[in-house]
Amino acid sequence: MPVEALQELHRHATENLAAADALLFGRVTYEMMEAAWRLSTRTETMPAWTEPFARTIDAAKKYVVSSTLDRVDWNAELVRGDLAEAVQQLKREPGKGLFVGGVKLPLALAELGLIDEYEFVMLPALAGHGPTLFAGLSKRIELQLVSRLEFASGAVAMRYVPRR
Repeated sequence: MPVEALQELHRHATENLAAADALLFGRVTYEMMEAAWRLSTRTETMPAWTEPFARTIDAAKKYVVSSTLDRVDWNAELVRGDLAEAVQQLKREPGKGLFVGGVKLPLALAELGLIDEYEFVMLPALAGHGPTLFAGLSKRIELQLVSRLEFASGAVAMRYVPRR
């Protein structure tokens, strides 16, 4: 993917993260993001255009859903117990809302009807491998398109809300 395309997608992701009160990750996504973006422990030099994203995710409040981790840091809190109850409690707090990332956690939250908005970014490339989002979803969720953003690279970000 050309650098310009990566830059515009990073800008968009930075805006999404900044618009949320906190990030909600499962263990795998949390550990992957921490390894790549935690500024205090970063060992690799990243391109300058990634710095706004790095600063935004580094500073963000994070909640980590995990039954295997004993502790988290990096502005994070563990979420334990009943997932539906824990996420409903977080959603009741005042503010702009949560941003969830990953593969398994969004599937679990979709099953529970706890996702208020979905954003899918379609890249102009075919991979043929990797995790499949919402694989195994037990029921169909009808969505309504609420916005569409086309990038110069040909990527398209589409936001949907569940039809209720």
